[in-house]
Amino acid sequence: MKNIYETSPFATFFPREKEAQCRAKHRLSFRVYAPAARPSQRLYIIGSNEALGAWDLAKAVPLTLSSYPYWTLTLDLAKLGDEFEYKFIIKENGQTWWEDGYNRRYYVCGEMESEQIDATFRGNFDWKGAGVAIPVFSLRTEQSQGIGDFVDLKKMGEWAAATGQKIIQILPINDTTQTFTWKDSYPYSAISIFALNPLYLSIRELGAEGEEMDRLNALELCDYDAVVKMKFEFIRKAFAKSGKRTLATKAFAKFYEANKDWLDNYAAFCYLRDKKGTANFHEWGKEANYSKKLVEKLIDPASKEYSKVALYYWLQYQLDRQLKESVEYCRSLGVVLKGDIPIGISRDSVEAWSDARLFNMNCQAGAPPDDFSADGQNWGFPTYNWEVMAQDGYAWWKRRFEKMADYFDLYRIDHILGFFRIWEIPMESIVGLLGYFNPAMPFSYEELAQRGMPMNRERYVEPQIHWDYLGEYFGGEDWTPYLNPKDNGYFELKPEYRTQRQIAEALGGKNDRVKNALFGLTGEVLFIEDPRKPGHFHPRISAQHTKSYQWLSQWEKDRFNELYNDFFYRRHNDFWGALAMEKLPALVDATEMMCCGEDLGMVPDCVGPVMQNLGILSLEVQRMPKDPKNKFGFTNRYPYASVCTTGSHDTSTIRGWWREDRATTQAFYNEILWKQGVAPAEANGEICQTIVNNHLLSPAALTILPLQDWLSMDESVRKEDVESERINIPAIPNHYWRYRMHLTVEQLLKEEGLNQKIKGMIAASGR
Repeated sequence: MKNIYETSPFATFFPREKEAQCRAKHRLSFRVYAPAARPSQRLYIIGSNEALGAWDLAKAVPLTLSSYPYWTLTLDLAKLGDEFEYKFIIKENGQTWWEDGYNRRYYVCGEMESEQIDATFRGNFDWKGAGVAIPVFSLRTEQSQGIGDFVDLKKMGEWAAATGQKIIQILPINDTTQTFTWKDSYPYSAISIFALNPLYLSIRELGAEGEEMDRLNALELCDYDAVVKMKFEFIRKAFAKSGKRTLATKAFAKFYEANKDWLDNYAAFCYLRDKKGTANFHEWGKEANYSKKLVEKLIDPASKEYSKVALYYWLQYQLDRQLKESVEYCRSLGVVLKGDIPIGISRDSVEAWSDARLFNMNCQAGAPPDDFSADGQNWGFPTYNWEVMAQDGYAWWKRRFEKMADYFDLYRIDHILGFFRIWEIPMESIVGLLGYFNPAMPFSYEELAQRGMPMNRERYVEPQIHWDYLGEYFGGEDWTPYLNPKDNGYFELKPEYRTQRQIAEALGGKNDRVKNALFGLTGEVLFIEDPRKPGHFHPRISAQHTKSYQWLSQWEKDRFNELYNDFFYRRHNDFWGALAMEKLPALVDATEMMCCGEDLGMVPDCVGPVMQNLGILSLEVQRMPKDPKNKFGFTNRYPYASVCTTGSHDTSTIRGWWREDRATTQAFYNEILWKQGVAPAEANGEICQTIVNNHLLSPAALTILPLQDWLSMDESVRKEDVESERINIPAIPNHYWRYRMHLTVEQLLKEEGLNQKIKGMIAASGR
């Protein structure tokens, strides 16, 4: 298990000191584990003899912070005597904290050259920190150009430091450029797991000028199309002007040498995307099939295409330089960045093109129904071929984590459940309801029979469509063009409408009511046959909501429910836990970053123990409690090894959530906030402050809150339009990710009332 105190953020929070060497022949060294000591505090040893201060606090001997949380000191044993008592203390600004328990004792046993004593400061003091979550694209400074960029992180670092926060959490920052339009705003669909997003380049820092930058920066929301056009026009001009000189520098040569393993393929991919007018490499003709020779030809400086390829070398170099400068500046302020590793890759990506063997391109990844989407989510990503990845010890994943460590001290594994099992959806489906877990142990014909529900394919696997509920599905729409009649009032979908993909292609945007009705009818099944193991069946997720289930006899319902509950909540626990333990340990140990996991949704019981065993911090969201018996999470009961937050990019803000469901709000107001009477219609500043403070007082190691929720405490600062503060709505597949701060970070730095309130609350919470 990795100790969080031994991860890289603490090199910034607790800068190392160089210990003076003791030159005595006989030495006694102390190495003390003391996470209790904060950055502004110091650890001392005090004892019964003169060398240790003779119990005089003014003469206590300081230890050196060699590598947090370990403090060290080496003394001349001859000056200590043969026997003495001692204790460790923490001092700060005239205050002293003694460790718990009796005095420690030391006895000299014969002649010795040296000895080391390993000790732990006795006392229940865990380090805790606070931070802010905001996507890079949402940042707004006076120097922005219509969208946040890497240079803007410096100003956000200043605000974090001014308010006592230690962490800035951002969304994925990899290149998502597929269409050069707003459709590329989705940060979880990158064309490269290594390359940085060109939109986050500060062109002003590279010398760009003009009214267009200021016009775009004044807009309330991001205008991706205009920003893309402006930035890429400048990028191409700047490269034409000075790119050749930059690529000839030692600094670029160093960058290239460290990144060539992915950079060559990426640059060639981008050139071909631009040339062919699409990132869908299946439409590239003879270049659709990756070959090393093709890439070597394109990246050859003697080739006629080289300047168009080299543009992307130069672009990634500039992005890397700007981000690293901002990271180091933030670290100098005592602030670190927390990154985000998406669980999936785009099927139109460099990796899918150059190393397709690592992925299952014939299916889609997503998530089963949850609080975010009642129909489940279909992300469209291919799933991972874990068997192939295991052959070289998951080298692809290790390299991915190592690249993240170039910029981040902490990271969030998006949908960590995907390392246990993934929700896999057939390519012919659009929504997630007809998915299944992979890997899994579906029921065979024999097992179903043994458990009292023999398989009847026509009844359980084929959609059950009956006259009695066609009106409920179609309303007043005509359904006859899409269905063929069978016996006894039953119907079947016509061959050209058998799958959701066929339905979507046939109807397009013509009639959403009919399209949704047909989608629903495809899901009127109780079991889904496993595509890899014919004759084996998965219970359909949420099948109890179908008409097919409701028309079962009570005896059949009981048998199905028994199978369903076993399958989804018991059958796979040991199996999935063992699979995760094959993958995650090597990845977590690949870097010194602190690892956090997004473990929301349909969470198997094995997930918690695996994460605890590996030192991966869980995610705790009060409105999405881990215990299904509770309406809300209890912030005072969160585990220490967790990240506590009020919401995420996929949820509404505190104020938005307060409006969503009146009954839920009322229950929260009375049962969690302990307020009497009717809950206010809006979450005023006092309510928001109470909620934020409850999160700060949580035992969780990290409290990282969306910027919108920090600002919600001050009614004179927060944005008036609540709904426009939401970043994403997962139920909308093609959501436009364009939220921006409504004030600049420079303006925020001047909001002394709010900033002092945040700083005081953080300090009072012990963070």
